[in-house]
Amino acid sequence: QVQLMESGGGSVQAGGSLRLSCAVSGYTNFKAWFRQAPGKERERVASIYTHLGSTYYADSVRGRFTISQDNAENTMYLQMNSLQPEDTAMYYCAAGTRGSIVSRSSYNYWGQGTQVTVSS
Repeated sequence: QVQLMESGGGSVQAGGSLRLSCAVSGYTNFKAWFRQAPGKERERVASIYTHLGSTYYADSVRGRFTISQDNAENTMYLQMNSLQPEDTAMYYCAAGTRGSIVSRSSYNYWGQGTQVTVSS
């Protein structure tokens, strides 16, 4: 059974940075960060293959966010730079073992989320 727990959310002014962490237990093939703003659908922000380390980003965050992992520490990170008010959302880490890394339906393990609020 895979378990995930996020940490590192908070409030920051526009242009600032935050780093999210996700502690992972259990076997995964790929992991991702998703976010969901009030009244909007949950969207995939960035994904990473657990063993290959290949990464994939949503267009809205490419060049500003960086997903990484420390497999020895069983931890995944999301470094968020140049944050904007539109980045305000609940951020979730998620993991899957089969299917497409870019498809939300492939992720069947989820953390409880951590709030990120960016003020202008």
